[in-house]
Amino acid sequence: MSSVFVDALYWVAIVRPRDQWKGPSRRARAALGNMRLVTTDEVLTEFLAALSRGGPLLRRKAVATVRKILTSPNITVVPQSRESFIKALARYAAREDKGYSVTDCSSMDAMDSLGVHDALTADVHFTQEGYNALITS
Repeated sequence: MSSVFVDALYWVAIVRPRDQWKGPSRRARAALGNMRLVTTDEVLTEFLAALSRGGPLLRRKAVATVRKILTSPNITVVPQSRESFIKALARYAAREDKGYSVTDCSSMDAMDSLGVHDALTADVHFTQEGYNALITS
């Protein structure tokens, strides 16, 4: 089964009401069909941070979503480690001309290690690095 990387932008879009990327995210996911989803601990941390100021209801929804992701047999969550952080930091340091976050860098490292080229995201940083961002407006 083929895999697609899932960025925080997608997780936020499907959970946050009236998110600007909700429709495009749903369409992109539907177009993929049966695919293994891959994400990282760092992406889930970024997702939780993005929804942290949304009030108690949205926070509960975010926690429930992460718990579901962590137990889903169809989603691989790449764990964060000191080694993955150091590797992401090296990519981050090497891209001084880019606006990549360290989470972007760890995501790209995970994609590289798994041979994944497609990402459920609209983040241009992924296309700048040569990956396919599947969410378009």
